[in-house]
Amino acid sequence: MKHTLSALLIGTALIGTGAAQAEDGPRNIVLVHGAFADESSWDKVAVILTNRGYTVTQVANPLTSLDEDVAATRAALDAQDGPTVLVGHSWGGVVIGEAGNHANVVSLVYVSAFAPDRGESLTALLSAGAPSEGSQAIRPNDQGGLVFDPAAFPALFAGDLPLTEAKAMAAAQLPSNPANFEAVAEVAAWHDKPSFYVVTTADRVLPAGAQHFFADRIGAQVTEIAASHAGLVSQPQAVADAIEAATR
Repeated sequence: MKHTLSALLIGTALIGTGAAQAEDGPRNIVLVHGAFADESSWDKVAVILTNRGYTVTQVANPLTSLDEDVAATRAALDAQDGPTVLVGHSWGGVVIGEAGNHANVVSLVYVSAFAPDRGESLTALLSAGAPSEGSQAIRPNDQGGLVFDPAAFPALFAGDLPLTEAKAMAAAQLPSNPANFEAVAEVAAWHDKPSFYVVTTADRVLPAGAQHFFADRIGAQVTEIAASHAGLVSQPQAVADAIEAATR
């Protein structure tokens, strides 16, 4: 388990930068990455929130199974010293829905994320409509894991990032176990925890219409940003602001 950046940066966080938080609000934030990425996708958001006085943990979920991703997230939540905001991007939304019933979690933030209900899988949700451009760029690698076609990644996954940054993100992606798409949600913690949703309106992987469907169904407070599926990287300030709103 990596706790990227937080251990390095918390000592240099500016004193008093947490003044915008509610006085008694949670100071812990746990960030869960999605498929076709790794925990570094949260780096920019983590720096911003750390410098505002929050304790930030980036979960290195392995993408090997829903159970193992949930276990990695629960281990991070166990390590928190009090109330925590739990955040998930893309596939990470499935993970936080399962891990979000943890006693430390006070609210959930979905960023361009799936939010299945109990009994639903990604396969079932994706089959309900026409496949997005991005979903058609997912393919198996030589080991049988699923990856996002590196050639299509800059345009379809991260169209608002500089080309060099998008290519680096594509190169850093972790393969996902194909079985993740068949994993069935059992908890759906959004039934019991306040939820927030960041909709990326230029998303070519999980279209904005699908994101609004999830946000409406879970009763989330919605923030829209004009960003790609990589909005957490291209617009970290806006995403950090939405996460901070969940601490109030």
